[in-house]
Amino acid sequence: MSDTDSGAATGLDSIHQQLAEHYSALSPQLKRAASYVLEHPMEMAFQSIRKTAQAASVTPSTLVRLAKRLGFESYDTFREVFQSAVQSAPVELSGRANKLKHQPRHPEEALFVEVGDAAFDNIGKLFTADNHTRVKEAAERILAARRVAVVGFRDTFACAYHFAYVGRIAMPEVTLIRGQEGGLLTELSPFNEQDVVVAFGFEPYCAETVKALEITRANGVQAIVITDTLRSPLVPGASVTFTVANATPHFFPSILAAITLSEAMLAECVASGPDQLVDNVTSFESRMRQLGAYIEIA
Repeated sequence: MSDTDSGAATGLDSIHQQLAEHYSALSPQLKRAASYVLEHPMEMAFQSIRKTAQAASVTPSTLVRLAKRLGFESYDTFREVFQSAVQSAPVELSGRANKLKHQPRHPEEALFVEVGDAAFDNIGKLFTADNHTRVKEAAERILAARRVAVVGFRDTFACAYHFAYVGRIAMPEVTLIRGQEGGLLTELSPFNEQDVVVAFGFEPYCAETVKALEITRANGVQAIVITDTLRSPLVPGASVTFTVANATPHFFPSILAAITLSEAMLAECVASGPDQLVDNVTSFESRMRQLGAYIEIA
């Protein structure tokens, strides 16, 4: 992204992608402004330029320069992109979270309620029009792929395991990458430009996840990334990127929104994929029942 770039970014996704890809090359002041833009879309939509500049610890002229670096004629036209994106988001879950937050409570119940409040808020931020479009695109790429590798280590291993376990019931070509005993390169080497990798990673980012994406990128594998911010080291080179909220009073980042997103993507795959996917689910259930994997309730 240079001062000579022509043409404004046409949507919020495009703005975020440009900032994420070129973040490291920005000046310190523009980098500070870009960080605020990436992290505060709601505030960007409705705050004045002066208030936004104050919150980002930059000058208003820095925000104007950032907007022009992205091809916008003015800061106002830049801000309109955020206003359009925010206005298209559904509010039902946010409303439920707000109701939960303000209901009468006893002091000893505060933490329990705060966890619920954060959970509703995280999921509410997930279901936007932009993410709906991205879910459809991700499903199309997964369905078109020869094989699908799923990567997530440490705190996001549960996300990767859930995606891979549920996903391969309908799509046997889905594979969980474990990377145990130094086997990361061996597990990933068969994947190429015909394939897709789905990667999960939140701060603090795992070196193994970043390494896995470096390996797959070198082999031409398309990446679908689920992370917490577009400044994440998992973002560069990704074909589809989701940023999910993971705030919680708990001492570790919440994976609830990431799990919910996984379920939305896999549901989209079955809904828009061939009938064979439904047949695969039926066959799996039948085999499990024959093997006595389920306990029947009389």
